[in-house]
Amino acid sequence: MKRFVKSMFSKSKFLILILILLQGCASSPRYATGNGASTRSKSSKTIKPKSSKISKNTKHRKVMTGVSSFYAEDFHGKLTANGEVYDMYGVTAAHKTLPLGTVCRVTNLANDKSLIIRINDRGPYVKGRILDCSYGAAKKLDFINQGTANVKIEVIEWGDGAYMQHRENPQ
Repeated sequence: MKRFVKSMFSKSKFLILILILLQGCASSPRYATGNGASTRSKSSKTIKPKSSKISKNTKHRKVMTGVSSFYAEDFHGKLTANGEVYDMYGVTAAHKTLPLGTVCRVTNLANDKSLIIRINDRGPYVKGRILDCSYGAAKKLDFINQGTANVKIEVIEWGDGAYMQHRENPQ
């Protein structure tokens, strides 16, 4: 009996090890690089994204300015609009209408600090604001103490607006 229990215990440890190793090999979602021909112009004209799931009639400008805020602890570890788990220390942001997965350069107009972020959530839901940065992005842009900042958003690559697909729990 002891031999049977010991054998089962070692088999379960081996199975757990294999499952952990397989999880580490799973692919992470990435944003694709397209030809971006329509986004290479220097002007700030209005461009319609290729495949936005928001609305066929929604148009976006390549360059926008407005007030940005940030969000942190209250949402850390919760799902974002595209299905990712929100990491407050990452460099992502929420925008009301830009397609999810859009890559932008955000510049703090007060100190000229800038960084590249990816839109992975919806918001902000406060009137007069155009962007809700993650805590990590706000820290790099240096507006944590102020709470908000006037920013310039320059679209580098339009996202596809796709939501991450989660597998159902097979039980």
